[in-house]
Amino acid sequence: MGTPSSTPSRIENDPTSRPPTSDAERPTVVVIGNGMVGQRFCDLMTEDGAHARVVTFCEESQPAYDRVHLSEYFSGKSAADLSLGSVDWYRERGIELHLGERAVAIDRTQRTVVSSSGREVVYDKLVLATGSVPFVPPLAGVERPGVFVYRTLEDLDRIMA
Repeated sequence: MGTPSSTPSRIENDPTSRPPTSDAERPTVVVIGNGMVGQRFCDLMTEDGAHARVVTFCEESQPAYDRVHLSEYFSGKSAADLSLGSVDWYRERGIELHLGERAVAIDRTQRTVVSSSGREVVYDKLVLATGSVPFVPPLAGVERPGVFVYRTLEDLDRIMA
C-alpha cells in the first residue's frame, strides 16, 4: 500500500473528473471566496484542462494573494509579488473570475448564487472557501479612526495611509 498523496485524488464517479463529451455536459462549479484555499481549489480543478465550468466570486478587488507573507507588503513587496495567480492566469484556465463581487445569496433549492452586482449563476456543485473574519475584541475605542484589522491588502493600505 502506497503513501497518501498531499493533493486530493479525483473521485471516479465524480462528473467533474471526466472530460465532457460536449460543452452542454460540463457541470458548473461555483467557488465562493478567492483566497489561498479558493485559488488552490481552482488550480486543482483546472490543472489538466477545464472539465467543468468554474466560476469564482471574490469580494476583494484583486485575485488571491499570499496572506502568509502579507507583512512583506510593508517592506516593499507589491500586490503582484504576493499574487497567487494573475487575472490572465484565471482567463488562460477558463475560470470565470468575478472580482469585487461578494456572493450575497445562495438558493440551495434552485441551486443558484447571486452576487452583490446582481449576477446569478446556476451551479451543479458549490464550494464555500470564504476564509475568516478577524476577531476584534469589544474594547472601548475600537471603532475610532486609527484602529485597524490586519487581514487584507486593503487593510495594509489603510494602515500605511
